Amino acid sequence: MTTGCSQNPLVNKNANEEAKALFNYINTLGDNILSGQHSYNGESQRYYNKVESITGKFPAVWGTDFYWSSGEDPGKRVVEAAKKMHKQGAIVTLMWHVGRPTDDAPFGWKESVQNKITDKEWQDLITPGTDIHKRWLAQVDHVASSLKELQDANIPVLWRPYHEMNGVWFWWGNKRGEQGFTKLWKMLFDRFTNHHKLNNLIWVWNANAPRDIPKDEGFDYELFYPGHDYVDILATDVYHYDYEQNEYEQLLKLADGKPIALGEVGQLPKTNILEVQPKWSWFMVWSNWLETANTEERVKNVYDYKNTITRDEIQIKN
Repeated sequence: MTTGCSQNPLVNKNANEEAKALFNYINTLGDNILSGQHSYNGESQRYYNKVESITGKFPAVWGTDFYWSSGEDPGKRVVEAAKKMHKQGAIVTLMWHVGRPTDDAPFGWKESVQNKITDKEWQDLITPGTDIHKRWLAQVDHVASSLKELQDANIPVLWRPYHEMNGVWFWWGNKRGEQGFTKLWKMLFDRFTNHHKLNNLIWVWNANAPRDIPKDEGFDYELFYPGHDYVDILATDVYHYDYEQNEYEQLLKLADGKPIALGEVGQLPKTNILEVQPKWSWFMVWSNWLETANTEERVKNVYDYKNTITRDEIQIKN
């Protein structure tokens, strides 16, 4: 396995020691790749444990979502699951399928998360003092309370909010320019870092693989990138086996030395892809796609790949 040296500081200058140690480890992976598996927050270990039943190994990275779709607030169960998985030795990554700030929780998928927000509503959202901005602050402060619990438990988090922002399917998607998505990201970064003092987060800017499908487009990465001062790791999501070499090179160029990752995947990359795209820091299979889009043979092949790191092989130096 090939390793390298870390030159990247975290964008939060007050990052705690646990976050620094995890980030340093990711920076020194070289051509190695951390295995990962997402699970829905209502069944937080189902697909993670399924990997072990197939391969005999647990994924290095465990992920789930703060998505609040029904019933009670998922924050408590996300925190409890994250604490449990961290104790077992997994690296924790968390995401946030959040509904529009104009709506109340629980959030319908089509009705809110994938609904539209008008230009006027967007302008109000990014303008302090407006009703929508205040509602947005309430959303942000609510999820911050869960992340604080993880900070208090000394758990670092690969934090990837408002993902796939270069696509057209979420309310925060395809908002271009300095007053677009970039503004939203910087507002969240400021609120979490300077107001809430969340120093356990590694900020993962997670786009979608570009594509030109009419009304389902994923546009160029650089149109939505908030800049190196606000991002620790650049990630992309790849479904339907769309591991285009030119898009890998585009993300590497944009990262300019920062780590890159496969934030979500449907079909696992074959080992021949990993050979020619060796700089991915981790992959994370999306929940049930482990079963519906991958054969057990594919899963075994990737987990047996010489550069794949499983949970028992993680070596983070605190």
